[in-house]
Amino acid sequence: MPVAGLLFDPASRPALAELEELARTRRIFGVTHLDAGAGLAELFLDGLTFDCLGCVPGAPLRMDTALQLVALPGDFAVADHALVTLGPGAHLAGAGQLLPVVRVLAGLVLALSELPGVRAIAWLPARLTMSPAWFAEAIGIWLKGGPFPALALTGLARSELGYASRGLSYFVGQEFVFSGKDGNLRESDVRGAMRLTDWLVAHGRVDSRREVELAGFGTVLLEPEGPNSLRARSL
Repeated sequence: MPVAGLLFDPASRPALAELEELARTRRIFGVTHLDAGAGLAELFLDGLTFDCLGCVPGAPLRMDTALQLVALPGDFAVADHALVTLGPGAHLAGAGQLLPVVRVLAGLVLALSELPGVRAIAWLPARLTMSPAWFAEAIGIWLKGGPFPALALTGLARSELGYASRGLSYFVGQEFVFSGKDGNLRESDVRGAMRLTDWLVAHGRVDSRREVELAGFGTVLLEPEGPNSLRARSL
């Protein structure tokens, strides 16, 4: 399943030969298999393989919409760009969402962002589209031992009910809606929603009602609502 993507000017869509050349010159990743007809390359990094799809001479891919643009012009049109996707290889079936695998995949995206014509990076589970520089900074800090880059790999959307997570289900199998104390959202509650994202990624899904203490925020009540949803409320 494609998880990450790189958006290119259509005229700059990379060829499979360019991936091979980048692998030879930078020596960060390897190319273990090519399927020219499908525009598919199997890339190897840190003992893991990932499928890269959308390169010349294969058919071009497109990303129809993005739910959020980060550090990009407001009129950036994702559908006007060629999309090259990355996803865990077949041998990683069922394990692609594990953080060690995601870290390697993120490092591979950084390596491929050196290709000419890259205009944006997409994280597909959350339908986020970011500038390459912003993504590189957020992910680079994480790869050097910093905190999980919640704003690069998950999203938050304001709704009438509170702050709704997007893309968190890729990591823990659940999305949450975070509401403020007494049902009223405060400015600090967006920080609470971000802290909750960090907590869930670190601790995993919640299947029974419980209270958790979020560092730098306070206590939050978590209540499952169905198999894939979670309601959170600050106390």
